[in-house]
Amino acid sequence: MKKLNEKVAIITGATSGMGKGIAETFAKEGASLVLSGRNEERGTQLVNSLKEFNEKVVFLNGDIREAKTNQRLVEITLDNFGKIDILSINAGILGLGSVTDLSADLWHQTINTNLSSIYYLCKYALPSLLKNGTGNVIINASIAAFKSFPNHPAYCASKAGAVALTKQMAVDYAPKIRVNAICPGPVDTPLLWDSAEAFENPKTAVDNVIQATPLKRLGTPEDIAKLALFLASDDASWITGATFNIDGGIMT
Repeated sequence: MKKLNEKVAIITGATSGMGKGIAETFAKEGASLVLSGRNEERGTQLVNSLKEFNEKVVFLNGDIREAKTNQRLVEITLDNFGKIDILSINAGILGLGSVTDLSADLWHQTINTNLSSIYYLCKYALPSLLKNGTGNVIINASIAAFKSFPNHPAYCASKAGAVALTKQMAVDYAPKIRVNAICPGPVDTPLLWDSAEAFENPKTAVDNVIQATPLKRLGTPEDIAKLALFLASDDASWITGATFNIDGGIMT
């Protein structure tokens, strides 16, 4: 039996990296999906590929930094599927640069993408989950919530905020809704390689990370998707307000 049969999920940041991996896994496990991303071409390609497993997939092209995009996501989900069970929130940018070098505009873009978008989607979607009487929110944060990286002040601050918001919402919306955070370490996605640009030699920086990781490899989007699936399923029915480091042991 598929773990997410008859469930409806909104997935942001779905057109690449970890969000895409989660979308693929959730589709295979029977969930109806509304996907969000800023690249319409990639979104269309993803929908077409997922329909091999599940016909019930919809894509919305938009900027999740804007409240109206998140409101529209909720409206489209309810129009197509009549309910919302799961929020999987993954969109993120890096905003590279030290505090003295980082522009105010890029600071706000990063905070709005990585943190404010969580607030917006939850603000508009949680009433539907509450109406159901059950549901859960899975926030893709980062080990950067706990560990500092050079030239990542906006990213680290936004991810720490995402973890704090996870715990706070878990209190406000229990017992009906579970809210948990995934904190990935080095996962082989475009974002990781963009992050490595903060170092003098990006490839060497990534190689050093692999060697510093006890399991001696980068994570994959599929690794993250398996944890997201567990948290979305009834197997995690007594877990809320938790943060899960999934990092190959690098934070050990």
